[in-house]
Amino acid sequence: MNAPLPLNWLGVYPEIILLVMICVILLNDLFLPQGKRHYTYWLSQATVVVVGLMHLSMLGKDAYPAMQGLVQSDTLGHFMAFAGSAATFVTLAYSRRYIATREMYTGEFYTLSLLSLLGVSVMVQASHFLTIYVGLELMSLSLYAMTALRRDHARSIEAAMKYFVLGAMASGFLLYGMSMIYGATGTLSIEQVFQTLQGGAVQHPGVMTLGLVFIVAGLAFKLGAAPFHMWVPDVYHGAPTSITLMIAAAPKLAAFAVTVRLLLGGLMAYAEHWQQMMMVLAVLSMIIGNVAAIAQSNLKRMLAYSTIGQMGFMLLGLTPMVVGGGTQFAAAGASSALFYLVAYVMTTLGTFGLILWLSGESFESEEIADLSGLFKRSPALGAVMILFLLSLAGIPPTVGFYAKMSVLQVLVSTGNPLYVTLAVVGVLLSLVAAFYYLRVIKVMYFDAPPEGAATVCPSGTLGLPGALLAINGVLVIAMGIFPGWLIGMSRSAIAALGLAG
Repeated sequence: MNAPLPLNWLGVYPEIILLVMICVILLNDLFLPQGKRHYTYWLSQATVVVVGLMHLSMLGKDAYPAMQGLVQSDTLGHFMAFAGSAATFVTLAYSRRYIATREMYTGEFYTLSLLSLLGVSVMVQASHFLTIYVGLELMSLSLYAMTALRRDHARSIEAAMKYFVLGAMASGFLLYGMSMIYGATGTLSIEQVFQTLQGGAVQHPGVMTLGLVFIVAGLAFKLGAAPFHMWVPDVYHGAPTSITLMIAAAPKLAAFAVTVRLLLGGLMAYAEHWQQMMMVLAVLSMIIGNVAAIAQSNLKRMLAYSTIGQMGFMLLGLTPMVVGGGTQFAAAGASSALFYLVAYVMTTLGTFGLILWLSGESFESEEIADLSGLFKRSPALGAVMILFLLSLAGIPPTVGFYAKMSVLQVLVSTGNPLYVTLAVVGVLLSLVAAFYYLRVIKVMYFDAPPEGAATVCPSGTLGLPGALLAINGVLVIAMGIFPGWLIGMSRSAIAALGLAG
């Protein structure tokens, strides 16, 4: 009988601190008068900064199991947790003015935001099925509640209900798949599942394959990939814009981390099966997402379908896994997919941040027509927005271009005609995506401003949100010209999984 692993509390210190501060912020907010809500905001932001810096300080250190093997302290987990903390910090900064004008400037918003971040942090470091599920539910339940925070807004309540019902179904798929894998392998540890499959000791191969199907379906829902994408447009459109940004950023990082840990770290022996499913998911997502986005006049729905297409392109990086029975391109493909996802999250933060900036006290900047003449009204905001849209379209010299190129390079370098065909499909559908992104740029630069548009752009000092928008825009360009650090971190994170090649 194997001796139990040590607890190693050091590996989860950031999560412990985050949990303690969530309790402090929640209790402190109970006694704050309405006019002192800014204390809750700054305390929440300070907590996110400290947690993010703790994860950053742990990058590059030797990997080790924590909490008796329930958590793996490694570069992948700490890098993704740091990225999730940075995304949450930026989201809260962009959202402050928006939620204050919509009676959402309450302790519940910040508490749920931090609980969602805690769920993300648990998920990205999980090395056990139970830990994955606990982190997933902690993150998901927080997001369901946040979507329904505007109780006077029927569209938000409807979006929350759809999100909850479909999310519960996807969680059930994931849990059912995990139970089947447990039945086939006799363990809930991802590492032990890998060892069992490599040793050929699977008791029920049919059950194992069926469990894999449920696992992939649940992960595809969390990523927003077709055909499990039905929740994305309605939730993005119906939720308050600040909550849409919360859903669109950090949770995508968590879903990706769980995907690579489960599929690459645990189920690599069955790569021939899930690789084919990834190909189908990738192509369907790119087709459905990019084609449907063309027909949208609502900016948030367009970005929702754009997200589906972007997730499809990212999944292309997870397809070239088995070459001649080996894992020659596994690490390169996964690291390019991670680089692509981080670039997407960076750009999405800026895009929705600008939408939040343009939304007034009684005005939602949600329609593409609302951006008419933006460059004439505010050249600085127009210039920043065009950077974000060009990055989403994959046009140089933005980070989105380099991210797309890194995925395509891996596909073409395999020399396999199937992967080369997938690369061609990806390029063609990226051209389709460029159409609707450039259409928004055309509206911003050439259409006449709408009547009363002067009240749309907020006045006053630049402030933290404005400074972050500027930094966001600079990073989109800088990471496209000098992507070395981000590429290196992506490779180091994926190397923590122990893949060859």
